[in-house]
Order: sequence, then C-alpha cells, then structure tokens
Amino acid sequence: MNDKKLLKELADSVVACDPNRARIASEEALKEGIDPVEAINKGLVIGMGVIGNDYAEHKIYLPQVLVAAHSMYEGLNVLLPAIPKGDLSDAKTAITAVVQGDVHDIGKNIVKTMLTAGGYIVNDLGKDVTPSSIANTAKETSVNVVCLSTLMTPTMDSMQEAVKLINDNGYHKNCIITIGGPPTSEKFAKEIGADHRDDDAQSCVKYVNSKMKKEVK
Repeated sequence: MNDKKLLKELADSVVACDPNRARIASEEALKEGIDPVEAINKGLVIGMGVIGNDYAEHKIYLPQVLVAAHSMYEGLNVLLPAIPKGDLSDAKTAITAVVQGDVHDIGKNIVKTMLTAGGYIVNDLGKDVTPSSIANTAKETSVNVVCLSTLMTPTMDSMQEAVKLINDNGYHKNCIITIGGPPTSEKFAKEIGADHRDDDAQSCVKYVNSKMKKEVK
C-alpha cells in the first residue's frame, strides 16, 4: 500500500469508527516509513474532521463521535511515541478539565477530541479537578489553552476559583481560557475573567484557533 492509500486508510478507519483498523493502519504507516506527524495530520485528523463536520450537521450523534474518537486515540497511541521530542516543542497545547464537584465529562471529552483533531497536544486532567490542580498545571506546562467545563450550577464556584488562580498567578497572559456547560454564560465568563464561553466543542476549537492565529501574527 502506497503512502497516499495508507493516509486514506488512517482517515477512513476513524470515519468507520474502527479502533482496531486505526491501530493496524498506524502501525503499517510507521513500518512503511511515513512521518508520524504526517500520518496524524493527513490521516487521523482528516478522518476526525469528517466526523466533526457530520456531528455539527446532525448527520451523526454523540455515540458515533465517541467511538470515532476512540479510534483516533488508538492510532495516536501508536504514532505519538514515534514523534521525536523536538518535533513537539512548538506544538499547540491545551488543558481540559471538569471542575471540582462535577463528574459529568461527556462534553469535556468531545472538546478534548476536537482539540486533538485540530492539532493540539491535550493534557486531559479528567473530572472533579481542584482549582489548584488546574492552575498549577497551567503554570507547569505553559499551555496555550485552558478549557474548563461543568454541568451543575453549584460547581460554577470551582470554575470561578480556578480562573481566579490562573489570573492571580499571572499565567493567563500566556494562555486562552474558555469555559462551557449549560449553567455558564458569556456574561459569567466575563465576570470571572475567562476569555470565552463555548456553546459546543466546535465553537471552542473555532474560537481558540482564531485567537492562536492572531497571536502568531
């Protein structure tokens, strides 16, 4: 199988929601000498882009997105370790987390998936994450983007505290902070010092990409 067909197979494996196929295609890509970054960006990411567009157009639903994401990560588990560390030094980085007191992480997982598909190296802190853990990770890893979510009104205080710590410690000057979840609003984002409130994963990635392009200029 030539390089072009292998890249298409990587993309198709994600669209087909087939984790095993994605893993095998990724292993074959490395065996054939395809650059792992190219395999990710011109293979797996292309496939996840198709999934993202189909989801935005309501052609597919959440279960398909999650299985497609699992397929993409099966491929990434093979390809990422093969990338020389120097090639990742200039990569865009992001943190995703559900704030302390909340364990609902489906929305966060979709954001993580879409950011990864957009070329970001994502450090997923998980759910029920303390404000100090979020702020400390923002400091230690010098991330470009911090994405926080909550599904419940009471845990908005944890979100506010996390953003406050990032701002008070001066880390915000180096990163974009976005928030999401049903109880949040654009007004709340401004009140707590975040940059943006996301309606969904697509709007999150679209916003941070627009901000990143301006910063590069």
